[in-house]
Amino acid sequence: MKKRLILLALILPVLVIAAAAMSLVWYIDQPLSVVGERVEVQVPRGASMRQAARAVAEGGVSVSPATLYWFARLGGHAHRIKAGSYVFENGVSPRQIVEKLVRGDVVLQSLALIEGWTFRQMRAALDAHPDLQHDSRDMDEDTLLRQIGAAETNAEGLFFPDTYHFERGTSDLDVLRRAYGQMQSRLNDLWAKRAEGLPFDSPYQALILASIVEKETGKGDDRPLIASVFINRLRIGMLLQTDPTVIYGIGHTFDGNLRRRDLERDSPYNTYTRPGLPPTPIAMPGEAAIEAVLNPAHSEFYYFVARGDGSSQFSRNLNEHNRAVRQFQLQQKGKGS
Repeated sequence: MKKRLILLALILPVLVIAAAAMSLVWYIDQPLSVVGERVEVQVPRGASMRQAARAVAEGGVSVSPATLYWFARLGGHAHRIKAGSYVFENGVSPRQIVEKLVRGDVVLQSLALIEGWTFRQMRAALDAHPDLQHDSRDMDEDTLLRQIGAAETNAEGLFFPDTYHFERGTSDLDVLRRAYGQMQSRLNDLWAKRAEGLPFDSPYQALILASIVEKETGKGDDRPLIASVFINRLRIGMLLQTDPTVIYGIGHTFDGNLRRRDLERDSPYNTYTRPGLPPTPIAMPGEAAIEAVLNPAHSEFYYFVARGDGSSQFSRNLNEHNRAVRQFQLQQKGKGS
């Protein structure tokens, strides 16, 4: 009898462990329910597997945190999980949860930076995004540029317009750093493939003109010709005479109506009163605008005017230009009558 009790005492823990193991093996592939069919769970940076399992359960997944923890630990995954936002849908299994945490299959947020935006508009979009950490919000421009490793002293035009994806809680400085690096990379690549004889001393000067072309273009196909007009003017020392630079110089007080006195009032950005390029870009140019400036169309055009449908009419001399202006002004008046 005593031997039987000893044998039972030895076997019973083994049976219990085996039963627990079989239960775990069965459980890890069972479909779980979630609150509302789909939940998003945030796993904080530095969280342990035990904390992550609790966050998943508290976030609305009907999983046993202890079972989830032990499955990850026994499988050697407990120290491999990654922080971030995770989405779990109805029917997900404990195994799939752990695999997702290990892969770092997080939900990415996004922010689109639009061609033609000014730095002020871009910064407003960053400040308004609910999923970014707003580290730059109270920084002045000089501090911000130093934080992202930029050597320039003016932020306008330095960021590449694109859609940027990031994890929730990412610093806005990280997005700015990526957009700045993207612009530097694209600009330098295109600069290396530029046409010969362009009136630029540096990629930054090309960036300035590209920002003007970006703001002047209503139809994408016109960019190379618009770029050629400005380059032709630069080559002979002719004033650029472009309204967007004047508007940029007026700043946030511009009311949408550009007056003659605005064109006559001198400022560093008034290309009606000052020769050459303005001191900085006036917006974020896209890649197509940069490409147009560095590889412009070959033309004899020095003027262009909007046709009213987004496209432009190009002219070789002032007489042609004045006729085009009268023609399209009359057309616009006819449409409005």
